[in-house]
Amino acid sequence: MTLRLLNAGLPGLPGRFDVTLADGRIAAVAPAADPVPTPTGPTPTATVDLAGALLLPALVDGHVHLDKTFLGAPWMPHRTGDGIAARIAAERAARRDVGVPVATRARRLIDRVSALGTVAMRSHVDIDEEIGLANVEALLALRAEVADVMDVQLVAFPQSGLTAKVRDLMDAALGLGVEVVGGLDPAGIDGDVEGHLGAVFALAERHGGRVDVHLHDPGELGAFELRQIAARTRAAGLVGRVAVSHAFALGMVDDAVFGRTAAALAEAGVAIMTNGPGAAAMPPVGRLLAAGVTVFGGSDNIRDAWSPFGDGDMLARAALIGYRADFRHDHELEAAFALASAAPRAVIGMPPVAIEPGAPADLVAVDATCLPEAVATHPPRRLVVKAGQILMRV
Repeated sequence: MTLRLLNAGLPGLPGRFDVTLADGRIAAVAPAADPVPTPTGPTPTATVDLAGALLLPALVDGHVHLDKTFLGAPWMPHRTGDGIAARIAAERAARRDVGVPVATRARRLIDRVSALGTVAMRSHVDIDEEIGLANVEALLALRAEVADVMDVQLVAFPQSGLTAKVRDLMDAALGLGVEVVGGLDPAGIDGDVEGHLGAVFALAERHGGRVDVHLHDPGELGAFELRQIAARTRAAGLVGRVAVSHAFALGMVDDAVFGRTAAALAEAGVAIMTNGPGAAAMPPVGRLLAAGVTVFGGSDNIRDAWSPFGDGDMLARAALIGYRADFRHDHELEAAFALASAAPRAVIGMPPVAIEPGAPADLVAVDATCLPEAVATHPPRRLVVKAGQILMRV
């Protein structure tokens, strides 16, 4: 079926436009017709009058934890932990008490964010000696079930550390269809930077996968680990296929260390994910972008043992990251939107979306007059389209 979106506003262009979608792609973009012509021909055509709503590329969540969320379960009070290791232990206790299957909770989260305009996500999934591959298997099955609604890329994530047994479990997960090798604080959790990164990159090379390492380690230690990741990325021929999530260290070091580290990341094509964290140091987004480093956004924790907050709205997340980065000008707000759309889409390995013929028809419409306004106000969604099919309409 052909879908025609009438009277759409487009970013950076005056007037209204009619956008035609067919076979999962944008077929045509033209100034709005007045009156609207009656469709002819054998192909059924559906129409939606957007009445001036702004049509944008759909949102992408570059970092989420589907298996961790408590959505769909009764409210669970937050359990405190002093430091990463203590919080990991608190989470392991909480997950024994949640009482609702992983797939049920993850599906609740997918349905929620789909209605907010997200059509793809990278989800880290816990693998440890206690849980084994149970969460991996649940999310692989769910991914197939929701394929028409959400593209889900999975990361084998060693949340409790990368022991020899966990390494073997991650190897098995990658063989089952998980695409990305995860890692976690090589120094802070495992106390072995060389061994941890060696295992992560060996798995990536063996399976032809991507890499995404959680890095909370602070200051010059974290910056050293970032440069080690960049060096291993180049050596393994994985330029453009490696990301580091959080990278708090980049917001802690002096200008000289930052400059040296940012240059190494840019040369290796290592991307940095931020969720605009609360009390933690935040990578300086503007400086990283100016240095040529890809920066992308993600929700991270949504109503789980790590945080009681989060609603999965990536447009609101773009606003939060922009706020924390002190973005104020229109071009900066547009850059914030890219953190929730074009950048994570590229990191995941999906083709780019633009409102032009031939582009994938992954779109979201909002009540705003321009892209900076959409980021600043993150208004309700009017329409969500994935591969040319309507997922949500109001």
